Amino acid sequence: MIYEIRTYRLKSGAVPAYLRLVQEEGIAIQRGHLGRLIGYFHSEIGPLNEIVHIWAYEDLADRERRRGTLAADPRWQAILPRIQSHIETMENKIMKPAPFSPPA
Repeated sequence: MIYEIRTYRLKSGAVPAYLRLVQEEGIAIQRGHLGRLIGYFHSEIGPLNEIVHIWAYEDLADRERRRGTLAADPRWQAILPRIQSHIETMENKIMKPAPFSPPA
């Protein structure tokens, strides 16, 4: 099992509009392709205007296949520019759980 942690720094004040767009249109498309959403968060303290979402995959091949089908979906292609318009920076990490880590 691997976990993909995606962190987006949004434009100042864009969090409500971004979350509304994802909630109303984007997350259903993502879940249909990416599968196991561990969590979707926004910052309240610390660096502000940050979004973090975490997805679980069996391995890198599973992640690559699932992200490929998402990228090819015309519904995702249509919404992606609207989502990206709120984002200033993006960071992506792949994490492996320690042997003693509880299951997600």
